[in-house]
Amino acid sequence: MLVTNIWHVTSTKTELTRARLLATALELFAEQGYEQTTVAQIAARASVSEMTFFRYFPAKEDLLLDDPYDPLMVAAVAQQPRDLPPLTRAVRGIRAAWHSLPVPDSADVRNRVRIIANTPSLRASMWRNAAETEQVIAQALGDGLASRVAAAAAIAALNTALLEWGLGSGDLGELIDEALDVLEASDD
Repeated sequence: MLVTNIWHVTSTKTELTRARLLATALELFAEQGYEQTTVAQIAARASVSEMTFFRYFPAKEDLLLDDPYDPLMVAAVAQQPRDLPPLTRAVRGIRAAWHSLPVPDSADVRNRVRIIANTPSLRASMWRNAAETEQVIAQALGDGLASRVAAAAAIAALNTALLEWGLGSGDLGELIDEALDVLEASDD
């Protein structure tokens, strides 16, 4: 999963530097493409050293793949009644988590998702990150194949909605609900 916390007001030097690095990277990605942009270029334009860049982001892809929402989704899934089927618990938990957060409508967030959607290496990294979230959700659902399949389906629906939003228009919350509705309909 991906989407960063855009509602937090940046105020500390750390937060300001992180935000400056991200904004600079987005400018460079727009000018010359993700693959053609180097960490050295991002650091130079942001007036920091490469070492400083790596203090904030372990790799260039982390500029776009940062995701603070996974723990919230896992907790919401774990809070669902244990007597429900795993897919229902996964869908309801993810839906509850998303409905408890402000839906990102920032052009920067959509731009980040668009870059990921249009860059094969980033899409692959996004799915690798999603696999980690899927594993944790499956553990929250319990042992067994049904839990693993439910977690995989829910994360696939969520990421498909996110990429659709990044490439098109519309409301992310509505797209996520629509994707989760598909899973709920198949669970009946």
